[in-house]
Amino acid sequence: MDGGDLVGGGPTGGDLAGGDPTGGDLAGGDPTGGDLAGAERRVWAAMPPGSRSALSGLSSADLRSLLLSVARDRAATARPSEVVRRWREDRFVRPARADPRVLARVEARMWQLLPADVGGVELSPVVPVGTCSAVAPVSQNRIVTTMRASEVLSDPTNALAVEAALRRRRQGEVHLAAAHRVLRAQDFGGDASAHFRLFALVSSARDTGSGDTQARLLVRHLTYWRTVLAELAPAAAPQLHVTTFDDEAVRERLADTVRPAFDAGVVPLVDEPERSRGRGYYTGCALRITVLDGSLEIGDGGLTDWTARLRGDAKERCLVSCLATERLVDGISR
Repeated sequence: MDGGDLVGGGPTGGDLAGGDPTGGDLAGGDPTGGDLAGAERRVWAAMPPGSRSALSGLSSADLRSLLLSVARDRAATARPSEVVRRWREDRFVRPARADPRVLARVEARMWQLLPADVGGVELSPVVPVGTCSAVAPVSQNRIVTTMRASEVLSDPTNALAVEAALRRRRQGEVHLAAAHRVLRAQDFGGDASAHFRLFALVSSARDTGSGDTQARLLVRHLTYWRTVLAELAPAAAPQLHVTTFDDEAVRERLADTVRPAFDAGVVPLVDEPERSRGRGYYTGCALRITVLDGSLEIGDGGLTDWTARLRGDAKERCLVSCLATERLVDGISR
């Protein structure tokens, strides 16, 4: 969820990748769950004494059975008119406004533009509970948790990182991609949808020292996004942005390896030293993807320690990035 809105927090690109611990543009909401704490206190105060300890003492299977029983009882009382009202008013269930035929054409071309060594992954709608919060500073309050020890996928980069960590056990460096509609629990305000599509990339490789691995992964991801923007949005003033976070080796490789690869072309690579969003979520370097001269953020990403933590190996290096295809289509149409 992220450092932005796309990788982990929002429909676009700040929280696209995940859930920006600072609140980001798309991450939104209080990462500490402050708003929910008051509701929790109110609910527990209304329960009979000892309820909390009794429920906390239940096994996972028994708690799941209890919650399923409550859900079944509530579903049995639901009336058709209430379903229609919820469909109209609930931001979690309202259909997206985007034309699926346009999105399908855009995403089909994005798949075609991927390098041949990138593995495509069709992710499940749910992932193990804690998939995001176990490796990144993301509040579970931002995630739709199910009653079956799972959570609705809110960030494909986290899920791809788990898959990459597993594949790294039997092969060299891993490059994966997925396109998925994600659901976020935080309220983005206005009539913004709680769900949106993300096209995500995750790369994981062994560190070779001096920031060389990170630079190679950065060139790979940035080259792909530059190709996508140059073909699909050349008239929308697309830009790639890069920020370094307290990693001198990465800073040096950006200067002598990454930036020289992007000196020319329709999509400039712009330094963004003032960015602080994503610090603590990303490690060493963060990316942004924008159109309309930087005014519309459509993607986000950065270096993370996720596969290192998932594999228990500090020498693992991981780069994640993603783009909100609905925002890309919106930027192209303006």
